[in-house]
Amino acid sequence: MQGGIALLEAALQGLTSVFQITTLIYMLIGVCFGVFIGFIPGLGGNFVLSILIPFVIKMAPEQALAFLLGAHAVVATGGSISAILFNTPGSGPNAATIFDGFPLTQQGKAGQAIGLALTSSALGGIFGALVLVATLPVLRQVVLAFGPPEFFMLAMLGIAFIAVLGGSSLGKALLVGGMGLLLSFVGLDPSTGIVRFGLGTLYLWDGVHLVPVVIGLFAIAEMFELGVKKGALVQGEVKQVKGDVLEGVKLAFKNWFLVLRCSVIGSLVGIIPGLGGDVACFMAYGHAAQTSKHKELFGKGAIEGVIAPESANNAKEGGSLVPTLGFGIPGSSAMAILLGVFMIIGIQPGPQMLTQELDIVFLMVWTIVIANIIGAVIGLFAANTLAKLTFLRGSILVPIIFVLAILGAYTTNSTFGDVILVAVFGLLGYGMKVFGYPRAVLIIGLVLGSIAEKNLHLSLKLYHESFILRPITLLLLLAIILTIGTPIIKNFLKKRGESDVSAH
Repeated sequence: MQGGIALLEAALQGLTSVFQITTLIYMLIGVCFGVFIGFIPGLGGNFVLSILIPFVIKMAPEQALAFLLGAHAVVATGGSISAILFNTPGSGPNAATIFDGFPLTQQGKAGQAIGLALTSSALGGIFGALVLVATLPVLRQVVLAFGPPEFFMLAMLGIAFIAVLGGSSLGKALLVGGMGLLLSFVGLDPSTGIVRFGLGTLYLWDGVHLVPVVIGLFAIAEMFELGVKKGALVQGEVKQVKGDVLEGVKLAFKNWFLVLRCSVIGSLVGIIPGLGGDVACFMAYGHAAQTSKHKELFGKGAIEGVIAPESANNAKEGGSLVPTLGFGIPGSSAMAILLGVFMIIGIQPGPQMLTQELDIVFLMVWTIVIANIIGAVIGLFAANTLAKLTFLRGSILVPIIFVLAILGAYTTNSTFGDVILVAVFGLLGYGMKVFGYPRAVLIIGLVLGSIAEKNLHLSLKLYHESFILRPITLLLLLAIILTIGTPIIKNFLKKRGESDVSAH
């Protein structure tokens, strides 16, 4: 009883702190900045937190947290807008949104897609904050139960979704997925330290960076095609899209159960340190494709393909704060930066935050909730204007997107090698699109391959072959078998049914 009263008091105190005029102003500024930075390709949450650190050193802890979390919570919201309008993800986690968001734009439904994405993002972010509240007191043993074997199997589960996303072109999907896995092996071997496929350059020692690959495969490839066609992203006259935006909002609420399921996926992946938003979004997208009644629409403008990754993307933020606040273990690279900020402003993460500083925890919870709502509203009001940009002619749009993409790629690591990668994968992406190879599965292989390899080495060293017998590992293995086996069995039964019909 006393524990419940303490939680309620802390929640009210945190809410009061957020609505102090100075704190609220800082949060609003952070939200506006986060949406804007998210819209610019290649920058992302790490950039937002890094560039804002100098401004928070002399702030009160409450103001600093509202400012930083307000900005960071909505970066993915801004990134979804550029992903939908220009096929250019604002950051790596937005990559899954472009698979169906951009086809909707090409169909003249940019407003609807933005309404879907922003509403799903807001709902996912709110759910993630609720997960943070619900799990902090009891999650220590669960988080600590995940070791290298579980990380390995979780990565393999994500890779298994290649079979789902490949659709009828399973051979092409496996080929491209294998290419992505090979790219993930570039750089230092995590076990021996030997450089693999380094091509004699120090740049590749760190491996193939995700952001320039995503920008090249999708944004630059699309601009190549637009330049060849010499037209606009959407053919026709500029029109108002307010109705479409509201329709997207309604569709997101109509698919509330998918939002809930994908928010759960995002939150759970966020809770496990080291996996990141890319894994959450691709797993959610794969889940949506696997459970949809209209699998044939995925990659062609399926609304579930927008709802799923956006719900998971924002939900993961609340989840990633669980190990960061409760155990001092950063749930992602952005949380690692935030962990450093905590030290700067005098907050010590760890179990004591669950007892002595609950008001600070709830301030973060309220900030995430309010920031997601405000960020979605800002995006919805701007959607009509932003959607009109898709009717610009290629001669105007292509140079702008090229410059944004190159700057975004360069800013990520401040190295010219990323610019070269953008060009190389831009040409590759254009070729893949022309010849019908699925680009999405290359990203899945690249993202999850290195995670799987590193944790496989650790699992074998620590547990030898018996790591496969751990309970959670066995459950994940069963999920992998079901994920791979289900589409194969369905295709077999479908072909058998067709042969029976033709026989009669």
